Amino acid sequence: MVSWPLVRGVFCLARSGSVQATAVLDYGPPNSDKQLGVLPVVRDVLARLDLLDTIDRLCPIRRDAGLTHGQVIAALIANRVTEPAALVRVEDWAAQWAVEEILGTPAHLLNDDRIGRALEALAEQDETVVGSIGATAIREFGIDVSQLHGDMTSMSLYGLYNHPEAGGEYATPRFGHPKDGRTDLRQVQAGLAVSADGGIPVLARAYDGGAAEISQVDEAMRAMRDLAGPRRFLLVGDRKLVSYRNLTAIDETGVRFVAPAPRSIVPPAVLATQDVATAAIVHYVPAREADLFAHQRDLHRVREGTVTLNGPTAADPPATYRAVFAHSARRAQASRTAREAAIEKARTDLARVHRTLGGRYYRDTDAVDTRVAKITAERKVGRWLRVHTDTDLDTGKPLLVWHFDAETLAVDENADGWFAVLTNLTTDEADADEVLVTYKGQEAVERRYSALKGPLGIAPVFLQNPKRIHGLIHLLLSLLVWALIEREARRAAGPSGKVAGLYARRPAVPTTLLIVRALAPMRLVPGRDGQPGYIPRPTPLQQRVLDLLGVDPTHPP
Repeated sequence: MVSWPLVRGVFCLARSGSVQATAVLDYGPPNSDKQLGVLPVVRDVLARLDLLDTIDRLCPIRRDAGLTHGQVIAALIANRVTEPAALVRVEDWAAQWAVEEILGTPAHLLNDDRIGRALEALAEQDETVVGSIGATAIREFGIDVSQLHGDMTSMSLYGLYNHPEAGGEYATPRFGHPKDGRTDLRQVQAGLAVSADGGIPVLARAYDGGAAEISQVDEAMRAMRDLAGPRRFLLVGDRKLVSYRNLTAIDETGVRFVAPAPRSIVPPAVLATQDVATAAIVHYVPAREADLFAHQRDLHRVREGTVTLNGPTAADPPATYRAVFAHSARRAQASRTAREAAIEKARTDLARVHRTLGGRYYRDTDAVDTRVAKITAERKVGRWLRVHTDTDLDTGKPLLVWHFDAETLAVDENADGWFAVLTNLTTDEADADEVLVTYKGQEAVERRYSALKGPLGIAPVFLQNPKRIHGLIHLLLSLLVWALIEREARRAAGPSGKVAGLYARRPAVPTTLLIVRALAPMRLVPGRDGQPGYIPRPTPLQQRVLDLLGVDPTHPP
């Protein structure tokens, strides 16, 4: 078992201007104050996850090495949570923060080469390491994994990647369809499964940049089933989960699923037949609308139905699933507004082309067709726009005639706000309201991806070695720590679920970002001139946060 250090000394809090400590720190010459921030919280969570021992057991290193792989990965996780930046000069960050005092990792040993070798070691045992630590999290923190939310995201990379030998073994950078729109950059992909209980990422996978999301479901399903053990679990996914092969395979395993159907399976023509007047109102209020007046909130309605999927071959029997047709008033208004704006912009662009037909830019129909195609793509009006180009036989000038198809527009107007959620849950297991609310919980995984690319700064990636990129993706372990901090704070926040003064001096629901900001001013004062080191007394808010998390910065867990 790892012994978490305070480097041959124990800090105490400074109270009423005095210094109290049980031992003098002995870690080198006197230094300036160091940032402490959320490091003690990260240390305690890592200890409960048994992260160092797990990585060191699965990724052993020679005995005379200055740092184990577990120590390096723990430091990188702390770096992601406290002050994420490009993965260079981590030793400078560690020297400014109390990394040696809290984690026992000397800053000067965290050089680029040592970090790279630790990432390579993690890549070699990625699934085993992440799976073991995820299982520990479930057991240690009592996480309910009966409902999991799965999704994938892309991460853009910068630089040249010429490592064909990595293909098939590690996540290889490739061009694809990145969600940030940077099609000029290669990407890798990461898949997450998070629990409905606290949004905890209990499973993570890395995939090639060009891998289709649908093709990864089988492997991910097996991993989630192993994670859940004998318990029956519900998988909530996005529309990429919905295909004949995926849903029938899930059904055969006995797993329950909830996922929205893409428009290719339930087209607007089907959605347009749904009647809002006969749909039942759902009493569902998302957390972001809890403080709004009733008339300001979105209104959801649901209707029961079925959807039949045909297999890829004629021999495949049709598969019929329960469908909950849901309508969102806010979504309907947004669709209507966006469509009207797109059509109006397209009309303006087409009118400009029409006025200059036969001029220097539009001398022939080829030039007109090229411009119209660009307008159609940019304004996204191809579904409704009907265009005819020709040449005037008398003048030789191009002609342009267009209109927006009224019938297609009418279908889309009637379909506004509607979407279909497919499930194999029976009505006894969940009524239509419950199916919709379950699907709405998918925002848990979306929030985690937002943290991954935002506060944790995992993406974009600047490494050039695919093996190290693969390992870096599995610093999704930092997301596990991030999510556990939030879950534990919320569970301890009391009936109101809020902490006074956490956000703009107002009570707020704890988030890890707010906790990190609240604890950021905390510092560690190293010993000087024979005087012991100490941690200045926390503010009342900082002490409240530490108490909620059960963390004492002066003592290791």
